[in-house]
Amino acid sequence: QVQLVESGGGLVQAGGSLRLSCAASGRTFSSYAMGWIRQAPGKEREVVAAISRGGIYTDYASSVKGRFTISRDNAKNTVYLQMNSLKPEDTAVYYCAGRVSSVLIRRVDDYVYWGQGTQVTVSS
Repeated sequence: QVQLVESGGGLVQAGGSLRLSCAASGRTFSSYAMGWIRQAPGKEREVVAAISRGGIYTDYASSVKGRFTISRDNAKNTVYLQMNSLKPEDTAVYYCAGRVSSVLIRRVDDYVYWGQGTQVTVSS
């Protein structure tokens, strides 16, 4: 089992950048495929970025491709989401999630462990 704690959210102007971090407990973090999922008010959760357990493979939602970058440091038990060129429509609660898996996880329902979420607000 792993516990996940996000940090780095906040208020930023359109065009700005934020870096989210997700710290994981436990000794088997390198076995977990990880993802960042967001939920905007009145909308369903969507996977914005996913990364394989070794960090080699990544995948992005089309809405963030070219602007967001997911990465991980298994030595530090941490996964990151670098968000550039932020838009007001990126405003949401961002969750870190994971599951023991040898492949990328692209579906929200396939994630098992979740953090508490961090609010990202982008003003126009």
